[in-house]
Amino acid sequence: MGELTHDPLEYVRQLQDLLTSDKKKIAFLFGAGTSLPFIPTITKMTAKIEKELISSNTKYESAIEEIKDQIGSDKYNIETLLSNLEQKKEIIGNDTLNGLDADELLGMIKEIKNLIRKEVTIHDEIEEDSDRKNFNHYNLAEWIGRIDRKFAVEIFTTNYDYLIELGLESKNISYYDGFTGSYKPFFDSTSVEDLSFLRNRTKLWKIHGSLGWQFDREHKNVLRKEPDENDLLIYPSILKYSDSKKQPYISFLDRLSNFLKQDDAILITSGYSFGDDHINERIMTALKSNNSSHVYVLYHDVVKKEDDSKEYCLKDSPLVKMAKENSKLSVYGFRNAIIGCQYRKWRLKNEPDNLDTININLYFDEDAPCSDNEMKKESKGDQIWTGEGEFILPNFANFVKFLSSWVITKNEESDSHE
Repeated sequence: MGELTHDPLEYVRQLQDLLTSDKKKIAFLFGAGTSLPFIPTITKMTAKIEKELISSNTKYESAIEEIKDQIGSDKYNIETLLSNLEQKKEIIGNDTLNGLDADELLGMIKEIKNLIRKEVTIHDEIEEDSDRKNFNHYNLAEWIGRIDRKFAVEIFTTNYDYLIELGLESKNISYYDGFTGSYKPFFDSTSVEDLSFLRNRTKLWKIHGSLGWQFDREHKNVLRKEPDENDLLIYPSILKYSDSKKQPYISFLDRLSNFLKQDDAILITSGYSFGDDHINERIMTALKSNNSSHVYVLYHDVVKKEDDSKEYCLKDSPLVKMAKENSKLSVYGFRNAIIGCQYRKWRLKNEPDNLDTININLYFDEDAPCSDNEMKKESKGDQIWTGEGEFILPNFANFVKFLSSWVITKNEESDSHE
């Protein structure tokens, strides 16, 4: 008996049906991976910020090295560094820690946050770029604008940047983000609770804050203004769990829960690594309370090694346990997937012909044929075909390209029947 596998063709067709069904309510959860290549990965951002910190204050170099030893180099990144500093801020008093006094420690924390803000403030640079063809969020917006659905799309994101806004506005797509007004737009939590008056408008919920959000101490509310160092952001540190319980973040997390508690709700995640427990808890609790909702995780689990080979790390993710215990959570990695609580590799059941291959290439990159001395699985002619390969939709660029392509095909088919 052969090895049990998941057929990508079968599950992509299922995904297409869900995205076009008028009975389904569709939402996306986008994480940091969807802002690539405009914003660096956490590894590159850590190295860049570390370099700028040291150049601004030589005392930071020895402090960073000590903290790196305390954390462990395998766990060290900008989030664990900032978490370590935030914890020490609470206990330092008149003492010194890692060679820094209280003022120097606070200064280092403030500088890290300013540098993070600087890294995500890339909208002006993009606006000045006349070539928008490689702008993934532009393609996403094009799909949203062209798809004909009964229920408007909702977008949840942990990103602070303006990439989604740039994409939507470039296609003149009206959207609502929880703020109302024109002179000093203010956050209205009650409007997030009841969206019946905006049934047909795209929604954008920035659950970790955004550039341009600032607290108005006089009126005790959150305003949307020009971005500066006072922006309200949930920075990557241990404090994000307590900060997420404040407004406006708590309203957006409540909306995520309530969305998934609706009948026939579908949430598709991309660029999100499931590293935020306060978000994961909301998702899993909501799934347990609803039999008709489902979460599809496009999980970017490939890591390039120094020799340019690839390593696939889905098997090491806590997502495996979560998906094996809940059939309403499907995880699609590059080489493997967990569907219906079953962890299996991707493999096409039948060898596609030339026409099918063109369509399949949009979401699946087949491996090259095996050599004659390898174990034969299936063959056609002199070539040995395995049906295995990479499911490429966990890459956000491939995902939005896939969305755009089949909407165009669908519209062309409709035109041909008229």
